Amino acid sequence: MASAPTDRIPKHTAVLPFVGLVVAVALGSPELGMMSLVLAAALIANVVAAVHHAEVVAIRVGEPYGSLILALSVTVIEVGLIVSIMLSGEPKPALLRDTVHAVVMLVLHGLAGICIVIAALKHRTVEFRVEGTSAFLAVLLPMAVLVLVVPNHVISAPGPYYTLLQLGFVSLACLGLYAAFLFIQTHWHKDYFLLAADAPQTGSLPRPSARIALISFALLVVALLAVVLLAKALAPSIAGGVAVVGAPVAIIGVIIAAIVLLPETAAAMRAAARNRLQSSLNLALGSVVACIGLSVPVLAVVSYMTGVPLQLGISDGSSVLLMLGFAVAMITYGTGSTTLLAGIVHLVLFATYIFSVFAP
Repeated sequence: MASAPTDRIPKHTAVLPFVGLVVAVALGSPELGMMSLVLAAALIANVVAAVHHAEVVAIRVGEPYGSLILALSVTVIEVGLIVSIMLSGEPKPALLRDTVHAVVMLVLHGLAGICIVIAALKHRTVEFRVEGTSAFLAVLLPMAVLVLVVPNHVISAPGPYYTLLQLGFVSLACLGLYAAFLFIQTHWHKDYFLLAADAPQTGSLPRPSARIALISFALLVVALLAVVLLAKALAPSIAGGVAVVGAPVAIIGVIIAAIVLLPETAAAMRAAARNRLQSSLNLALGSVVACIGLSVPVLAVVSYMTGVPLQLGISDGSSVLLMLGFAVAMITYGTGSTTLLAGIVHLVLFATYIFSVFAP
C-alpha cells in the first residue's frame, strides 16, 4: 500500500497535520483569492498525510482490515466536506446526491478503470477473487438504487425526496447492509478479499513496528481533524468559485468525490502496479460501500437536525447510465480475471459521466 517508508515517520507527514490545524484557525473562511489557495493546498497536503498514516496502520493490521481503515478514513473526510459545504451560504439539498453519485461513478469506472489499465499494461491478464468483487457489487447495487433511483418513484413526497420515515428506513437499510458486509469481510469469508492464491506475490512491503503504527494512528486522527476544519474554512470559496465560472452545481459533488478519493486513488494505483489488483479493488469498491453505508445515515441525522431536506433522486438519463455501469461492472468482475480492454471500457463510461455533468 504505502510508498513512503514504513520503518520511520517522515517529517513532513508528522508536521503537516499540525500546520493544517493552525492554517484553518488562522485564516478562517476567506473569499476567493490567495488565502483560498493556501487553504486548498493545506487541505490536499493533509489528505496526503492522512493516507500515509492510514496506510502504515493498514499494513500493520494486514488485509482485509487495512482496507477498512482506509475506507473509514475517507468517510470521515467526505462527511466533513459535505456538511461544511451543504450548510454554508445557501442550503444545498442535492449535495449528498451529487457526491454519492460522483463517488459511485468515479470508483466503479474511473478508479477501477485506471487500476485495471495499469495492471494490464504490466501483466497483460490480471486476476482477483470473483467472490470478493461479487460481494462488493451485491451490497453496492441495492445501496445505490435505494439512494439515487427509488426516491424518484415514491409517492409519499413530491419530487426526488423521501419522507422523514422513508429516509430513516433507507438510512438504516444502508447501515445494515454495510454492517453485514463488514461481518462477511472480516469474519466468515475474509479469504474472499485476499490476493488470489495463484496470483504472483510481488512487491511485499515491510510490516511497521507497533510503535510506528501507534504514532501513525495518532497522527491520522490529527490529520483527519485538520481536513474537516480546512474543509469548513474552504467551503464558501468552493461554492463561490463554481458560481463565478458558471459551472453546474453538480460539479461540487465531483470535487468532493475527487478529494475524498485521493487517498484511495494513490494507494489503489500503487497496488495495481505491483500486480495486486485484489487490493486495488478492495480499496476502490470498499470506499464507495463505506461512503453510502456510513455517509447517508450521518447526513440523514444532519438533515433532521438542521431542517435542510436531502434531494436524492438522479435524473432518468443518469439512472440509465448508472444501470449500464453496473451491468458492465458485473461483466468485468464476474470472471476472476480481466484485461486492458475492460479497463478502457470503464474509463470511457467514466468520461461519459463527466461529460453528462456539463451537458445533462
